[in-house]
Amino acid sequence: MSIPYPSIDPVLIKIGPLPIRWYSLAYIAGIAGGWWYLTRLIANAKLWAKEAPITRVLLDDVLFWVAIGVIAGGRLGYVFFYEPSILLRPWQPILGFLPFPPALMLWHGGMSFHGGLIGVAIAGYLFSRKFKLNPLSVGDLFACAAPIGLFFGRLANFINAELYGRPWDGPWAMVFPTDSLGLARHPSQLYEAALEGLLLFAIIRIATHSFQFLKRPGATIGLFLAGYAASRIFIENFREPDSHLPDFPLGITMGMMLSIPMFALGLWLIWRTQNEVAKAKTP
Repeated sequence: MSIPYPSIDPVLIKIGPLPIRWYSLAYIAGIAGGWWYLTRLIANAKLWAKEAPITRVLLDDVLFWVAIGVIAGGRLGYVFFYEPSILLRPWQPILGFLPFPPALMLWHGGMSFHGGLIGVAIAGYLFSRKFKLNPLSVGDLFACAAPIGLFFGRLANFINAELYGRPWDGPWAMVFPTDSLGLARHPSQLYEAALEGLLLFAIIRIATHSFQFLKRPGATIGLFLAGYAASRIFIENFREPDSHLPDFPLGITMGMMLSIPMFALGLWLIWRTQNEVAKAKTP
């Protein structure tokens, strides 16, 4: 039992020889939507203990750093975490004479969220250090906006019919055109868009606007890390494991292995900031 997959051309439109893909638009929409939301947060003085950790001018500048961190970190993370064999291949020639780094073979493999997260963390830290900003508070801002990018990214995965779920015969199972086995499967990309995107955004929004999380530098980062990790670990039970990776014991997947320390770090950050608040209130 399944429902038809709403086949959508991954290429939205072609302008001459240049294809405009939904996947590229997802990155643009995530960055643009996140930028707009962050402008609203830094303009709301009630959310901050003293003042917003970054000015509007610097916010515009840091977006470039974040974009580089997402792309570079996401690609390198995929290579190191999911397909390190790419690094062992000889550099492939382009047009017969130009060497090409294996990690930049963008047509082979994909992007890793965990790698992109590391890239953004490094970019944000370097930017904060350069302009003498509080890196935890800047990171809190990124954490508020990250679910927006995740939502659009997972929708793009669904349109590309990639990262689909495990075989299933449930009422909303789908047969993805890229599946060589032609099996009905979980539309796990939509599960991720709902949990990692919509639900996590709502949870963080409540935490920042009702529980003053942005007044505790690092707390929102912790909430995002723990929330994403919990969602990813849960959804990995429905998502098809990468076929080129070895089987891990107890049904653990690479996504779970990368998310477990992320979950622990998130809880520690929340506990740490709460502990600091308690100490500050103690006479």
